Amino acid sequence: MLPKSLQKEILVFGCGNLLFADDGFGYEVISRLEKMDLPENVEIIDAGTGAPYYLMSIMDEEAKVKKIIIVDVIDFGLEPGTLKKVDVDELPKINKYTFDAHGTPLAPYLIDASKKGIEVVIIGCQAKEISMPEIKIGLSEEVKNAVDKAVEMVLEEIYKSN
Repeated sequence: MLPKSLQKEILVFGCGNLLFADDGFGYEVISRLEKMDLPENVEIIDAGTGAPYYLMSIMDEEAKVKKIIIVDVIDFGLEPGTLKKVDVDELPKINKYTFDAHGTPLAPYLIDASKKGIEVVIIGCQAKEISMPEIKIGLSEEVKNAVDKAVEMVLEEIYKSN
């Protein structure tokens, strides 16, 4: 039997690590979404740093997933707190997605999902500070101020598909 998440049509992944300042952005967005009454076909997942492992299973032929929404910090050299919808074609330009500290890059799975016909949307927030390897809990003011707008962007993507 398929895991519950693969029985849903829309998966929203929050990526990142709460221990490294703005890298906790994805978690903050997901924690707000988890408190909302969302459509039955949506699954909210706090993926932390394990998104590649979730995405591997999406390639299962029986998976019902039609859309993946990733929420994460990015580094495009923008003003801290700037939100950007990132296209799948831009993924290889993002170091974080082509090299992952856990040895499993995210980009290939998202590109494969896109080729399989799954819509992939990445909502990125320009980080001000990723403190790794130093532990620093809490978002910068700029990134914290972007959380509500990122939640709105995710909701737009969800309801555009429903």
